[in-house]
Amino acid sequence: MKFDLRETAREHTIIVAHRGIAGGNIPCNTIPSYNTALLQGADMIETDLNCTADGKLVILHPGMEKVHLNYDGSITDMPWEEVKKLRYHNFDGTPTQFGLIPFDDLLEAFKGRCYINIDKFWSNPEAIYRAVKRHDMLDQILVKSHVADEVLDVLEEVAPELAFMPIVKEAHPHHEALMGRNINYVGVEVLFRTDDNELAGAEFAEKMHRDGKLVWVNSIVYNYRDVLAGGHSDDTALSSSMEDGWGWIGDRPFDVIQTDWPGMLVDFLKKTGRYYK
Repeated sequence: MKFDLRETAREHTIIVAHRGIAGGNIPCNTIPSYNTALLQGADMIETDLNCTADGKLVILHPGMEKVHLNYDGSITDMPWEEVKKLRYHNFDGTPTQFGLIPFDDLLEAFKGRCYINIDKFWSNPEAIYRAVKRHDMLDQILVKSHVADEVLDVLEEVAPELAFMPIVKEAHPHHEALMGRNINYVGVEVLFRTDDNELAGAEFAEKMHRDGKLVWVNSIVYNYRDVLAGGHSDDTALSSSMEDGWGWIGDRPFDVIQTDWPGMLVDFLKKTGRYYK
């Protein structure tokens, strides 16, 4: 199966499951959490990548050892033989049977099944690229980062064909420069605090589309004080108004939505006629 983000976006809104679906005894960033996301209709899974002291790429959000593993140290200071003994804890703080996934295992488990967004790509770009190439999965992978010359230089030198989206906040002054670089610039992730911001408007999205680029928006909430999409969020949709949360996003020409609730979001978009293009 050949994957093509632009082709998928022409058919329907691309739904990204943030760290998979966590709940009950299934923690985020595990194979079951990603499988559950696909069962709920997600097109893409978002993964957090980290690295052990001896260079093993594993799935874990950097700095979240205490939160997810109830471990006070950092896996970056530990060899893989020690890291693989750690276990994720569930929402009650109880250890589960789920350990950390090696990146190679994740790739093999989802080869041919969905798109994969590799977050924290910039920390180990060459090793990540080599792994993706080894599994022959370039068409399934998307990486993102804030605009930084060191990231763009590595992409241009090492992985010019790897699909890349810059993350921009309140404005996107880098578009023309990115168009001129030898990288696979496929679109942009936009962060905006207010509805009247230029990144939230149809004019911006239409310009991106004219240049063959996609626009990614977030309905997830990292921190309720840090607004990612003008307050139109999963929290808004599920606690007060689906129309004000997901409906507002669905009415705009965004191509990709990242959510913690893919099943409910897909269902809402389909029922309200906002899913298919």
